[in-house]
Amino acid sequence: MSTTTATEKAPLDEVMLAMDVVDTLRHRQDLVERELAGEAREKQLIDKLREIYHQQGIEVTDDVLMAGVKALDESRFVYTPPKPSLGVSLARLYVSRRKWGPAAIALALVLVIGLGGYFLAYKPFQAAQAEGARIELSEKLPAQMDALYQTIFEETKVQQAASEAATLRERGKSAAAEGNRAGAEQAIAQLTALRDTLRQEYQLRIVNRADQKTGFWTFPEVNTAATNYYLVVEAIGSDGKPLTLPIANEEENGKVENVAIWGVRVPESTYRSVEADKRDDGILQRNVLGLKEYGFLDVDYVMPVLGGAVTRW
Repeated sequence: MSTTTATEKAPLDEVMLAMDVVDTLRHRQDLVERELAGEAREKQLIDKLREIYHQQGIEVTDDVLMAGVKALDESRFVYTPPKPSLGVSLARLYVSRRKWGPAAIALALVLVIGLGGYFLAYKPFQAAQAEGARIELSEKLPAQMDALYQTIFEETKVQQAASEAATLRERGKSAAAEGNRAGAEQAIAQLTALRDTLRQEYQLRIVNRADQKTGFWTFPEVNTAATNYYLVVEAIGSDGKPLTLPIANEEENGKVENVAIWGVRVPESTYRSVEADKRDDGILQRNVLGLKEYGFLDVDYVMPVLGGAVTRW
């Protein structure tokens, strides 16, 4: 071994021995905990350490033993945990990143995807929905009301329909301006129904067949001493097919039902006239009770009627 190599190795050996001396002193608290102090304590420790190493067959110089004793006093070769701080916490997190890293990455991805979906998809969609609703209330629905009113105004042959349409349009536009979508749509539905009523054409015929009564009479609950007479009718369109119409039942507080056959209340004289016509040969010669023409709201009755109706009997 060269002189240079020996020179470079010697300091390292002395350091290792000094560390071993410190370790020995740490484990032999009976050597350290003495009431002696100063040079007397150091000399006593060195003598005791020399004896310990000599028993192990290791020859250690006094300089190395002294260096170990001083290192113990100076707390060298001792690991002192760092005090808690932000830097220490971050360092510990970094060291343990393999434990919490995958879960943190997964959570970050979920947050990114969730926030991205919220701000890039849901929020724009919500804004588009709100804008669409605003445009519909402020433009589309009022325009639809105007178009229906104009159609009714042009097609009606009675002032009543035009006046009713104007009232419905005004009410619907007020609802739309207030953001009341249900009110606006209700006005449109009523205008549509009014237009469809004007366009209807049918004959109100008295039913004359074996499976159905031609007429009947009842005692009204409000006046059992009186008698109500009804003729059973149906609306036959211009194509010869029966129609289903909304009829208010006077015996159920005006409840409206869509029916194809109903009873129209008539004076007893009209009832008896129809009864006599059918009794003659079983066939009604005069089976048309009224006509509903295009552009009108109501039926033009050709026989006297009292105006009430029932939907069941």
